[in-house]
Amino acid sequence: MTNETPTVHVIGAGLAGSEATWQLAEAGLRVVLHEMRPLVATPAHTGAGFAELVCSNSLRSDDAEASAVGLLHEEMRRAGSLILKCADAHRVPAGGALAVDREHFSAAVQAAIEAHPNVVVERGEITALPAEGLTVVATGPLTSPALSAEIQAASGADALSFFDAIAPVVTKDSVDFTKAWFQSRWDKGTGKDYINCPMTEEQYRAFVAELTSAQYVEFHEWEKDTPYFEGCLPVEVMAERGEMTLAFGPMKPVGLTNPHTPGVKPFAVVQLRQDNALGTLYNMVGFQTKLRHGEQTRIFRTIPGLENAEFARLGGIHRNTFLNGPKVLDATLRLKSRPHLRFAGQITGCEGYVESASVGLMAGRFAAAEALGRAIVPPPPTTAMGAMLNHITGGADAETYQPMNVTFGLFPDLPLAEPKKPGGKPRRLKGGDRKRAHAARALADLEAWLRSAT
Repeated sequence: MTNETPTVHVIGAGLAGSEATWQLAEAGLRVVLHEMRPLVATPAHTGAGFAELVCSNSLRSDDAEASAVGLLHEEMRRAGSLILKCADAHRVPAGGALAVDREHFSAAVQAAIEAHPNVVVERGEITALPAEGLTVVATGPLTSPALSAEIQAASGADALSFFDAIAPVVTKDSVDFTKAWFQSRWDKGTGKDYINCPMTEEQYRAFVAELTSAQYVEFHEWEKDTPYFEGCLPVEVMAERGEMTLAFGPMKPVGLTNPHTPGVKPFAVVQLRQDNALGTLYNMVGFQTKLRHGEQTRIFRTIPGLENAEFARLGGIHRNTFLNGPKVLDATLRLKSRPHLRFAGQITGCEGYVESASVGLMAGRFAAAEALGRAIVPPPPTTAMGAMLNHITGGADAETYQPMNVTFGLFPDLPLAEPKKPGGKPRRLKGGDRKRAHAARALADLEAWLRSAT
């Protein structure tokens, strides 16, 4: 670097902020990364580490040909993502999913950023948006009240919000393996990546009755009209939607066989996924909750195999805040009213760890190009990153905008395929063929974008 090297500020050292910082630094920019923790805490974080995973430790499916998020993983790897590099280095068994040891993952991200010669880390709360200078705001869904008020005033539109819930974590040694067993659904991955706790129909119906009558955390008056994100509903909210909702959702028994009673099919199954590299902690899949802590221990210990469960962390709930991206952000994530500010991560209205980091990657690259006087080239909408960007910045209906995970439903239609038989009509691809075609097109277009953006 020289004295003329531009400086870009990044506010927030979560997944998006860490990724944006890395992209900027790797492009040769000076970066000042601001993080308020541990001087100012949030309702969900437990430490001061960068890229802390506050809910699940899973980055979801890692199969680029079978899922949009798996494709997003691969795109980010090819784009030099620090988050994916550290996730790959600290992954734990999770079938076809990419799950990580959350503490080692966070430490690796922080160590890489702190060791980068182009980065300066400043701890302390930012309470006002800078009046000038290129800045990436990646303060996440738990943006502090003071900065939230600043963002709301600067955006010219009301910020929206929803609730997100956290699942409990159980110690492996406290699980009763005379009742529980190891197996992945359909024996994917190693075939034994999850702990499974079976329920009979009688046990399941009694469990649902307990969930729907339990005491839960009351909302403040100003929170009561805030909607949940549909992809992360509390387990008791799912139970309230119908007695069989859980049995066809996170507690579905398909693809699993209880070796203790191989001739008896479980009516429902509670799955636990490894949460750390040592394999000593497991989180309850799909069991994010707003139940009071006493109710959690009482009810969850009625699950066969968890009668003596020790909870390393109980579930909780926190309020998330996000911008109405289609109204207030331009095509390169700049705030329309203050174009020196870019936004990244969940505050833009994307949902999910990987989606947040991917928006941080794009914001970092866009800011670097602007600072260096280069053309800003967004990724094509046929890629997973481009599809997310398009949704956030105008593809979604601004009047009904809600947080969204990446999905093939956000991608442009595929061209019609050749007919299977001579003389037949062109056809639309379906199922696995459709997903594989999306992935092939996306990765080809991504490579062209990476070449053009350098």
